[in-house]
Amino acid sequence: MAARVCRLTNLMCTFWILVRAGFRRHSTYRLALLAGMVTNSVFGVIRASVVLAALASAGKSIAGYDPATAVAFVWWGQALLGTVNLWGFQEVNARVRTGDIAVDFLRPVDPQLAYLAGDLGRAGINLVARGLPTLATGALFFDLAWPPGVLSWASGFVSLLLAVVVAFAGSFVVNLLAFWLVEVRGIRMLYMIVGGLLSGLYLPVPWFPDWLRTVAQWSPFPSMLQNPVDILAGRVAGGDITGTVAVQLFWAVALLGLGQLVLSAGRRRLEVQGG
Repeated sequence: MAARVCRLTNLMCTFWILVRAGFRRHSTYRLALLAGMVTNSVFGVIRASVVLAALASAGKSIAGYDPATAVAFVWWGQALLGTVNLWGFQEVNARVRTGDIAVDFLRPVDPQLAYLAGDLGRAGINLVARGLPTLATGALFFDLAWPPGVLSWASGFVSLLLAVVVAFAGSFVVNLLAFWLVEVRGIRMLYMIVGGLLSGLYLPVPWFPDWLRTVAQWSPFPSMLQNPVDILAGRVAGGDITGTVAVQLFWAVALLGLGQLVLSAGRRRLEVQGG
């Protein structure tokens, strides 16, 4: 029992070290963070103006979004673009193609866990240096709705953490397809297009036609952006938060488990040649 506790403690310490390393690594790109914040703010003004025009044209709220909630949806979405990596990453795919993934298999930490820790660090610096200033810009120029209480704020950030995990886990699986396909750029591009649409990046999922909304709700993509934004924008509150977070937790566990299965199959398939 004591040995298991010791191993768990060591794993947690290692995980935290890797999170901090990911935070420091991405904090070195200061100009990129500044450029991302400015770009997100500019597009936030444009998107918020379009959404307000749509509501004014409708003459009423749309699918439960009034002007304050709709604007909050836009600005929280813009603020979280850098935090939740909807576009995915290519590092694992590249390491599979070059055979460097074999080195990851030799390390004492599971590759999926190691890359997840680094991604959480990346998400942290993007939230602090890019997301919060973007949100402050939106609050300066627009009347935003906010979570109604402390519980909603806390639940929103739990939901945000799960969104980062779900987005990472989905992209990790796509990267691992390189074990069989070698080149996965086409699949990555398709994943980005479908994910951007169904996650609520362009329009709130409740605004979709019935058939498309059903497709989105049966996919993991709303858990990457729509769900945390709805909580942080105050549209989902009270008892509804539990169901929303539960859906995200399901997709986080399911996709991480799928990643482990694909990683295990890829390990058996891997062949590294050379000196």
